[in-house]
Amino acid sequence: QVQLVESGGGLVQAGGSVRLSCAASGRIYRINDMAWYRQAPGKQRELVATITSRGSTNSADSVAGRFTISRDNAKNTVYLQMNNLKPEDTAVYYCNARISTRPFPPEYDYWGQGTQVTVSS
Repeated sequence: QVQLVESGGGLVQAGGSVRLSCAASGRIYRINDMAWYRQAPGKQRELVATITSRGSTNSADSVAGRFTISRDNAKNTVYLQMNNLKPEDTAVYYCNARISTRPFPPEYDYWGQGTQVTVSS
């Protein structure tokens, strides 16, 4: 059994900063790519940022230059540092990890429970 537990959401004013964390635990052999997604009310879930096991990152155009994804492999944790937040960043943020539970395929996608980030204007 693998679990992803997120923390760090909340209410913040526009222009402020928030740091999200997501820790993976359980039967883990290797964590491959990790990512953050978000879903605003009435909208589809969208990809925010990704990071490979070696630390290569990509982010959506809407957050580039404001959000930074990072990870601590020793702690099985991925972070999302969000700066200069805007009201349109308001959403439930979900972490995602592609995890191998054995030293051979397949790997599986796991999701956190989601954490609400609300940006007030």
